[in-house]
Amino acid sequence: MEFAEHRTIAKALNTTVYFTHPYSSWEKGQIEYCNKLLRQYIPKKSIIDEQTTQKLNEIQMKINIRSRKNLGFQKPFKLFYKFVKGNVIFDN
Repeated sequence: MEFAEHRTIAKALNTTVYFTHPYSSWEKGQIEYCNKLLRQYIPKKSIIDEQTTQKLNEIQMKINIRSRKNLGFQKPFKLFYKFVKGNVIFDN
């Protein structure tokens, strides 16, 4: 269900969507890197409940406003919205 509209999104963003094979972490390096960043805040085997879900939103913001070397020391949050603003036509 979560990828049901991947063709529509890819077309709107003028990009290609790739899917990885199950249990193939080497095919998704960026996801593994994000998991590493998340583990700085939440250890493995932690129980994710409603309280942790709220905390995840705070952690997500902290990670997304952190400058990244691979992005030329820019913040992912700003780059994402700059990209979306320049590439998506919003319908009313």
